[in-house]
This record gives sequence, structure tokens and C-alpha cells, in this order.
Amino acid sequence: MLIRLLRRFLRPYTGLIAMVCVLQLVQVAASLYLPSLNAAIIDQGVSRGDTGYIGRTGLLMLGVTLVQVAGQIGATYFGAKTAMSFGRDVRAAIFDRTLDFSTREMNTFGAPSLITRTTNDVQQVQQLVLMSAIMIVSAPIMMVGGIVMALREDVGLSWIIAVAVALLAGIVGAIVVQAMPLFKQMQVRTDNLNRVLREQISGLRVIRAFVREPYESERFAKANGELTDTSLRVGRRMLTMMPTVMFIMNASSIGVMWFGGLRIDAGQMQVGQLTAFLQYLMQILMSVMMSTMMLMMAPRASVCAGRIQEVLGTESTVVPAADPVTSLDHAGAIEFDHVTFRYPGAEHAVLDDVSFSVRAGQTTAIVGSTGAGKSTMVNLIPRLMDVTGGRVLIDGVDVRELDPDLLWSRIGLVPQKAYLFTGTVASNLEMGRPGATKEDMWHALKVAQADDFVAAMPEKLDAPIAQGGTNVSGGQRQRLSIARALIKRPDVYVFDDSFSALDVGTDARLRAALSPETQDAAVLIVAQRVSTIRNADQIVVLDHGRVDGIGTHDELVATCPTYAEIVESQHQIEEAA
Repeated sequence: MLIRLLRRFLRPYTGLIAMVCVLQLVQVAASLYLPSLNAAIIDQGVSRGDTGYIGRTGLLMLGVTLVQVAGQIGATYFGAKTAMSFGRDVRAAIFDRTLDFSTREMNTFGAPSLITRTTNDVQQVQQLVLMSAIMIVSAPIMMVGGIVMALREDVGLSWIIAVAVALLAGIVGAIVVQAMPLFKQMQVRTDNLNRVLREQISGLRVIRAFVREPYESERFAKANGELTDTSLRVGRRMLTMMPTVMFIMNASSIGVMWFGGLRIDAGQMQVGQLTAFLQYLMQILMSVMMSTMMLMMAPRASVCAGRIQEVLGTESTVVPAADPVTSLDHAGAIEFDHVTFRYPGAEHAVLDDVSFSVRAGQTTAIVGSTGAGKSTMVNLIPRLMDVTGGRVLIDGVDVRELDPDLLWSRIGLVPQKAYLFTGTVASNLEMGRPGATKEDMWHALKVAQADDFVAAMPEKLDAPIAQGGTNVSGGQRQRLSIARALIKRPDVYVFDDSFSALDVGTDARLRAALSPETQDAAVLIVAQRVSTIRNADQIVVLDHGRVDGIGTHDELVATCPTYAEIVESQHQIEEAA
């Protein structure tokens, strides 16, 4: 998974990667050349007292050092640029794929997990790319080159290198194998912590209303503790790595000094050669240590890459037509033709053989008990989900055959949960129609009965809106959402229980103002209050996913027991109030 992800998103940056490789080669070559110059100064300059040779070679070492520094700086710069570009592209790809997901895929992954995959998971892989860009060429070449150069200085001490490298590789491999399952567990627990935190922030008012702060604090502490425990277990394993590396490096240095001293005493090597051999040994072990750092990051990055690939490899169940219809001749009409919908794995269908039509210029209302399938039916119109049987048609064309942009341009949807985006009143209205004038905005607000409270705000249309619209009331959010749909002027209006937070007076005024605005469009209203829909041209009564009656208010009161029961129960509630 990791290799596939890197290959896919690093392909556009082969030029930058090549530049990084060249600069790393320059830096490694300079690093390998410096110990030899140092040995030459000691053996040929110092031992002979040749100050001229020492000066010339010293200046050469300074120049080589500057080349080494320049190569390292350049490799780090271009490596960071490659890694940041990689992270940007992966995040954009996940976001674009998420936008294509239907409700089914969104429910499968869940919002907290998608957020974690887009942020934390991408960052882990991005860090691996950065480390790799800086070290992936220099570490192995440094190790191989260091071994070759060390053997040139003295073959008799080579066994120390073999022992040190073998010990390091074995210990690091054992630690990485143990840590791999823990990294996967850590990402799952990060998802869980994000989910709990997101629920608590979104439901803060409910938590306070039911005095559930102690319980929610305990729930957060449990999720936080599980993540902390897993992180500590990973840390304890990784903690042994650096001390082990340092111990082996220091023990190897002692071994070289000890046995090298014996060889110098026996006349088998010179002091400069011992110094150079020691420097090469440090370079070899440093390259092993750098590789160790990459290996520490690789298991977690691999797990994260698998989770990213899972999102990128998931195709939406709502697939655009291969040869979509790009134009419609009529002016808005909806038809449900023997529609059936069943969630994956569900025992019973949510909608079962539903058939009715909504003509342009007609208002159709849908009522039914909780769980009757009203919102599911609404989600089928803009293809947030696809039917599992039958057809949903717009102007006689199956929505699955329409170009998605054309379909969405014809529909003005006001969802059950009125959601506003961070910005201003104007920016939220412009989502309905980009470039709308202030006159259009005020007109839509007036029809939606929202002009009074917007005008009362100091900034008016530029008044700030918090994420989700949390700085305005539920009724104000609903009216702003309705205004956002109205300013679009679509051929089909879909109101999914969009008047529930309005008082009876505001509801009546809003419906009266809507009539002339929507007289040429097909209007579909899902509502709980009978008073909201009693004047609709037709009312569709749903009961357990099936159509139990279609007609006007008076007709259904006389012929549909389910509708009559709904009307009677609401009358009793009103009388009791």
C-alpha cells in the first residue's frame, strides 16, 4: 500500500527527486573524502612538520566542507518541497473522493475517521517522504562508501564493522516487528478519540441539559487513556532503539581505539589511518542510525498509507452515467416509479414499491410516522443515494442518467438538519447562487422571513456565521437555509422537515410568501405538522415505507386511517396545550 501510494503521488515530482538525489550524492562524496584528507594531514603534514602541506590540505578540507554543507541544505530544501507537495496532493485526492461519496460510503467510514485520514494519516506518510528524501540516498551510499573507504585504510579492523552493523540490524528489526501491530491500533484509537470529541463538542448543549458532564468526561478519559496507553507501549519499544544504537557506536569506537592501538604499536597501521578508520566507522553507524529512524517511521506510515488507500480505492455507489443527459426540455417534475430502497445488510426495505408524481406548479407533501422513510425518499432525488429498485425521474429522465451538475442545478434542497458554513450571511446565500446581488439576497431573506433578524445584526449581510450556524438559533438557521435554496431559483424545491423549528405564525407567513415564488416549480415538502401541509395540492402518506394514501387533506381524512390518526393526535395535542 505504501509503495503504491508513493508511486502514484510522487510521479509528478521526479525532477525534484532527481535533484535531491544529485545533491545527496555530492554531500556523501564530500563526507567520504574528508576523513582521507584528515588522515593525510596527520600522516604527511604533522609527522613531517610540513606546515605548507597542512595549510593547503586544510583549505581543501574547508572547501569540501562547504560543498558538503551546500549539498545537505539543497537536498533538505528540495526534499521538504517534495514532501509538502506530496501531502497537499494526497489531502486533495482524499477530499475529492470524499465529495463523490454517497451517504452509504459516508456512513461506512464515518466523519471522524475521514478527518483523521485526511490530516493525521497523511502527515505520517508525509513525514516519511521528508525523511526519505533527505536520507534514502545518503544513508545506503554512506554506509557502503564508508565500508569501502574503511577497508582501504585497514582491513584488519573490518570485523568490528561487521559485528556492529549485524547487531544494529538485528535489534532494530526485532523492535520494528513488535511495534507494527501497535501502530495500527494507535490509528484506530486516534479515530475513536476524534469521534468522541466531535460528538461531545457537537452535543455540548444536550450534555449540559441532561447534566451528563461527569459521564462524558469519563468517556473522553477512557478514549484518551486507551490512546495514551498504546502510545506509551509503542514508545517503550522505540525507547530502547536509540540507547542501543549509541551503546554500539561507543563500544565500536572503543574497540577500534583498542585494537587499532595494538596495530599501530605493531607497525601495521599509522595514526592517521586509525583516525580515518574511526571516522568512517562513525559514518557507517550514523547511516545505520538514519536508516533506523526511517524504519521507526515506516511501520506507522505503512498503516496510514493503507487507511488512505482504503478511502481512495472506495468507489461511490452513486456512479455518473457513461453518456449522461446534459439538457432537459421541461420545467421541473418529479416521479417515483415503483421505488424500492434497502440499506446494505438490512432485513427490511426502507421504501417498498413507492409510486407517485409531483408536477410543475404543484405542491406535494409527505407525512408519516418516524422511520416511515420520508428523509430516505428525499435523499434519492438529488442522488445522495441510489434506489435499489424502480426509478426516480426528473422531467421524465431517470436521475441516474442525468449529468450530476445538471441534476443538482435543477434542485433546491433544504435538508432536515439546517447547516450553515463558516463565513457570513452573504457567503452562505452565495452558495445557492454565486454572484447573487444584494437585492436578490434581501428578497430571498424576506420570503424566508429572515430579513428582520438579519437587518437587526450590526453587520447585516456581512454578519459572521459560525461553523454549523451555532451562533444563531435553530429557527434562524432554518430560515437562512430556505433563503439559500430560494436564491437559487431551481425547478424543483425539496423541503425536508424544514419548518419544524418555526413557530406557527412564522410558519404561516413563510408558506404564504413561498406560494408566488414557487408557483412554476415542483415543490416537495416533508413535514410533521399537519397545519404546514393541509393546503398542499396532494399529500402522500407513508407507513413503514409504503404509500398508504394519496390525496388532498379532506380526502385523506375521510379515506386514510393513518392520516386521520395523525390529524387527530395533533388536534389533541393542540387542545391540551
